[in-house]
Amino acid sequence: MIKKTRSLTPKTLAILRDKGTDAPFVGSFVESHEDGTYLCRQCGLALFRSQSQFNSHCGWPSFDSELKGAVKQQPDSDGQREEIVCGRCAGHLGHVFYGEGFTHNNTRHCVNSTSLDFAASTSVIDSDEGIFAGGCFWGLEHLFRELPGVVHTETGYTNGDLLNPIYEKVVMGKTGHVEAVRVIYDRGILCFSDVAKLFFEIHDPTQSNGQGSDIGSQYLSYAFYYDDEQKNVLMDLVNELQKRSFAVATKIRPGSIFWPAEEHHQRYYEKNQMDPYCHVYKKRF
Repeated sequence: MIKKTRSLTPKTLAILRDKGTDAPFVGSFVESHEDGTYLCRQCGLALFRSQSQFNSHCGWPSFDSELKGAVKQQPDSDGQREEIVCGRCAGHLGHVFYGEGFTHNNTRHCVNSTSLDFAASTSVIDSDEGIFAGGCFWGLEHLFRELPGVVHTETGYTNGDLLNPIYEKVVMGKTGHVEAVRVIYDRGILCFSDVAKLFFEIHDPTQSNGQGSDIGSQYLSYAFYYDDEQKNVLMDLVNELQKRSFAVATKIRPGSIFWPAEEHHQRYYEKNQMDPYCHVYKKRF
């Protein structure tokens, strides 16, 4: 189950697929203290609960236990260490060490932040994701986060050709990218159809030149898919809306590299205690 590979950046692939290593003390989760669960960035499987994380001062996230069956160990190519990989997709996570005495488990899973997503749930076992674009990503993300079962969101840029796009260039509408949101949801609570339906109800899928007063190619409505199952769900929803006399302008496209937006664009309205200015919920199904 590695369908998410097409959306991974070259840096992420260098870690998960090519067994690279994050630089020390720069990863997002080196000193994370929130309650939740760490997921495989490649396939969405739950790997570690936050309660097993501890500060080893080694420069990488450290865990003294994993979820049962979620992490596989195998000899490293250097012949000296024990590599750990995702138990489902075999994505490279890092290495495991024993006998260091940091915790009572006497185990340290030393993991690359790049190999992980963090879910705001202490019970999620498996997750999946969708990528959607529909105007300014601030408002779209804010409303996705209100759906019970959504455990993580990330704003970013996709569908363009420029490597490592930045907001200042994307907002000019000259890179081919759209502002988008990556939505991760608990598969025990939601399915892709639930998330996709909400997408069509929290933006105007009939507007063909942007969203609200945000006009330009970077604000167009897109729904991206990883496989035929997601594609069919999206096409069925569009057909249903068209039968209800909505002139849907949303484009359905295969997923491509998703470039995370700058940190100050993540959870923007929550950080700034604001409400969306061009996204509102409107029941359409």
